[in-house]
Amino acid sequence: SHRSQRLLLMIKKNILFLCVANSARSQMAEALARHLYGESANIQSAGSKPSQVNPFATAAMEAIGISMDNHHSKSVDGIDHNTIDVVVSLCAEEVCPAFLGQAKRLHWPLSDPDPKNEMLGDEATLRRFQRARDTLKERLVSEKKALFS
Repeated sequence: SHRSQRLLLMIKKNILFLCVANSARSQMAEALARHLYGESANIQSAGSKPSQVNPFATAAMEAIGISMDNHHSKSVDGIDHNTIDVVVSLCAEEVCPAFLGQAKRLHWPLSDPDPKNEMLGDEATLRRFQRARDTLKERLVSEKKALFS
């Protein structure tokens, strides 16, 4: 029934993962959290300067059987601040976007795996993304209580 669906939505945590481009770290965090937490949370990701989903992020996730085919970069400006319970910022060396609203804030600094202007081959780049993915997965498991409290 609609009423029981509404009740279920009311008790779900609404979690937002935030970085600048919403192309790698926050996208992988969103996909991993959906995989790990299932129906217990509504998971989103966004960035202050959205670009496009990094193909290495997609490849790193596909390597563990998680598809990001329906993912796209989204702007934090398009997120309703009143609907978010927890914001997890993933920026390390760059300035994280500001998020207004009453949400609980967690900061998990994670270096951007994208080599940008560094001359790095595809294999080495993919390994960077896989390390970032594994770090995020460990954090999502170890910090679950903090996210849901």
